[in-house]
Amino acid sequence: MQTDHPIRKLFLIWLAWAFILIAYQAIVPMRLSLQRPDYALSWTPPETAPHSQDDKPYLNDPFMNAQVSWDSEFYLSIATVGYDDPAVRAIPPGFFWDRPQFCVAGQDKPCYSLNYAFLPAYPYLARLIAFPLRALRALRLTPIATSTLAAVIVSLLGALGAMLALYDLVKDELAEAGGLRAAFYLIIFPSGFFLAQVYTEGLFVGAAFGCLALLRRKQWLGAGLLAVLATWTRAVGIALVIPLAIAWRREFDGWYIDRATIIRSLVVVMPLAAYLVWRFSAWGQAFTLVEHTYFSREPLALERSFGAWNQAWQTLFNDNLQARAYYAVEFAAIVLGLVACVWTLKKHPSLSLFGLAVIVVSLTSGAAQGMHRYVLAVPSIFVVLSRLGKSEPFDRGWTLLSALLMGLYATLYAFDMWAG
Repeated sequence: MQTDHPIRKLFLIWLAWAFILIAYQAIVPMRLSLQRPDYALSWTPPETAPHSQDDKPYLNDPFMNAQVSWDSEFYLSIATVGYDDPAVRAIPPGFFWDRPQFCVAGQDKPCYSLNYAFLPAYPYLARLIAFPLRALRALRLTPIATSTLAAVIVSLLGALGAMLALYDLVKDELAEAGGLRAAFYLIIFPSGFFLAQVYTEGLFVGAAFGCLALLRRKQWLGAGLLAVLATWTRAVGIALVIPLAIAWRREFDGWYIDRATIIRSLVVVMPLAAYLVWRFSAWGQAFTLVEHTYFSREPLALERSFGAWNQAWQTLFNDNLQARAYYAVEFAAIVLGLVACVWTLKKHPSLSLFGLAVIVVSLTSGAAQGMHRYVLAVPSIFVVLSRLGKSEPFDRGWTLLSALLMGLYATLYAFDMWAG
């Protein structure tokens, strides 16, 4: 097969990465075991103790189990049964952590499944992909296993789309080699393994970066549709309004309004409209209750977020080595994201402002965790890394550092330990 075409190269790199990563996560538990529990965060010890996942059926199916952990439970539940799945924990409206009470979704009323904390695009696409898989009786997969395979396929296809979009965004500035570097740096980023798990990262990054790439090509309708998909995958997708508005302003001629101008104007508000439709639906109202009451998260919780991150900073100087190692990577990811967005602000304002919005929203959600995963959606990081990667010593060094850290986090995830 000829591999000289850049798209072919990207496809083969993606294919090799997907195969190697999934095989690695399958092999690691055969060769070692980890000492439990995980003390990375204050709440992780009871959640990572022996048998702590035994009451969660969606995390226990043996098929591709290394790609399933933590929030995968909820995505698989929605994809397999639906939001009101009685097998998933649920809470009444008056839930309090000081005296926690649970209920059974679909049976008790009023009762809200924890599934409602997760938006529908990713699990419903997995459900769609699962339909033809269920028809392949030769696979002999359980319903949960079928949903797992479908969800991983959605994640992997999203990752491939993100690679293609990054290549397109970078190649004019840094040529073919720079575009390939940016795409490669995405999938080997320390948290890049999430792009191949039952998690939303693959789909969200693929949709968001795809929107930015199509916008650059002035393919407005396609960009708008991907912005809607991103918003219904993770609420922060609404930040795509920023690059859409910037592109609209560049194209707008105040002296003449034609059909194209009207279409572009409607596309700009598509992610906002998508967010509002979801937010005021029954899904969105339940989301707000579950996120705030159970997960203690909400948009722009400035005071609570400041306290949480201040406490996280203090852990860098205490005796908990697991927490110190975890938060060292967290703060490094935040600094990298902010520096990259500032660095690219002049040449790529759309990418930079979108990335800054992702960082700010993620930082101020009320919890100090997961930033090295959230910054996967900051395109400026990979633009800057690709620029620096023109230096071979940097390229080799960054590749080694990223691959080793990704291997560490992929191992933790495979053992259901906290990986962000």
